[in-house]
Amino acid sequence: MPEGLSPSEVSKEISEHTERAHSTSEQESRHDRFLSITEALILSLVAVLAAYSGYAAAKWSTDSAVAIARASGMQTQANRLDAEAIVTRTLDFVSFDTWFTAFVAGHRRAEALAAKRFRPGYKPAFDSWLATDPLHNSNAPPGPSYMPNYRIAQASEAQVDDTKAQDFFAEGTHAGSTADDYIRVTVFLATVLFLVGIGGHFRIRQARWALIAVGTLLLVFSAIQLIGLPEPPS
Repeated sequence: MPEGLSPSEVSKEISEHTERAHSTSEQESRHDRFLSITEALILSLVAVLAAYSGYAAAKWSTDSAVAIARASGMQTQANRLDAEAIVTRTLDFVSFDTWFTAFVAGHRRAEALAAKRFRPGYKPAFDSWLATDPLHNSNAPPGPSYMPNYRIAQASEAQVDDTKAQDFFAEGTHAGSTADDYIRVTVFLATVLFLVGIGGHFRIRQARWALIAVGTLLLVFSAIQLIGLPEPPS
């Protein structure tokens, strides 16, 4: 599970910064107090955005795991149906070979018995194939399995399930990528927390302003990234 910035870590940093500002408030100038207020505001914004980013990353990660699991289950079902289709097709070939052997040998009773044992779904294709007069028509299909109405239900269902599995996998991949994007934003926010938090330890105002400037740029960049990302799934 991806994790964002811990609220306790952000709260601790804000608390320590406030204590430092309070303990030295009598010695600081108005300019220094403004610096401290600015840093506190930035840290507060980081706390809010980091909490949202961590929450969104967790939600998208969960959504990704669920979608991938569905894709795996659907693919397993598709493979099972495909295996059943192969077995059914093999039985059709064996049944036709039995009929054809009796037909070549001229055993009409055996021929009729073999045709009677055809699979119900195979019989229409066989009848359509006979209607093409394969004995005299050189353009007739090689066998019933080549007829347009030759159908195996498991094969069709396997194709449908395979398509669904691919869709679920694509959905899971997209959700996982979105979760990674939120985690990336959380890393930027952690950098802002570090820069602004460490700035309070410097007595040189220019250094603190420089850290605030860099942190603000990263904060704005992070906020823009969050706005452009999809909302967490419900």
